[in-house]
Amino acid sequence: MDEREREADRDVDAEVDRQPDRQAGSGILHVFGRQLKRFREWAGLERAELGSRTGYSASTIASYEQGRRIPPPRFIEQADEILGARGVLLEMKEEVARAQFPAFFRDAARLESQAVALHVYDSHVVNGLLQTKEHAQAVFAMWRPLLDEEVIEQRVAARLARQSIFSRRPVTHMSFVIEEAVLHRPTGGMAVWRGQLEQILLIGQRRNVEIQVMPSAREEHAGLAGPFTLMETAEGRRIAYTEVQGDSRVHTERGKVRELETAYGTIRAQALTPSESLALIERLLGDR
Repeated sequence: MDEREREADRDVDAEVDRQPDRQAGSGILHVFGRQLKRFREWAGLERAELGSRTGYSASTIASYEQGRRIPPPRFIEQADEILGARGVLLEMKEEVARAQFPAFFRDAARLESQAVALHVYDSHVVNGLLQTKEHAQAVFAMWRPLLDEEVIEQRVAARLARQSIFSRRPVTHMSFVIEEAVLHRPTGGMAVWRGQLEQILLIGQRRNVEIQVMPSAREEHAGLAGPFTLMETAEGRRIAYTEVQGDSRVHTERGKVRELETAYGTIRAQALTPSESLALIERLLGDR
């Protein structure tokens, strides 16, 4: 690399340093970035050349090396091959992918991906596992403080990637209880709202998924303390996850998990049955 090329790289570094934090920085991204830069330099490639061979700009390569942006899996695969990293970069692909999630959700995302059973009660939003791309985009666009467009794109991609759980083998048994009021809220506009209800109907027809609606008119309600998720691992561990306003906690203590399991059982008994719930959603679609 000649002095002109090194100067160009320094200019890109300076520009990246001036960018605001993208909320993507984490230890694994910086580790990956350092390794990527090391292998690139060992291969004798400048950033622009690596970028042209992978379909990215020099500034994007710099962002990856700085740990400021999250590289997609395809780029990691390409870089590992082009730079002769012999699997070093590939070994970090899964951890890098988890960095797409906001920090408060990363532990839950890892546990969710390993769960053999998953049970969710939602009171304010359609659960991310059920969301369409358009609905997810609308949700993140409404986030306050406002999210950068790049962060929204990353969050949406991560949310959709979670939905691979529906096609996993062996299948994960899942149940969802959704507040009826959530289904009436046309988040993102009427077209997005209809697409979201249609997706819930499709997912609800899967044999390993049960979706129930908690009627707004129900006088007794065991879920007033807020939303939560219950998970069971292949080893039989039972775990709970709670989240409010970006503050989250993974519960492993048996007493707390048992409390939430008891609450969930009551919530399901109070909600409409799965068939009644899907019929309600069909009526909502027919009314508008």
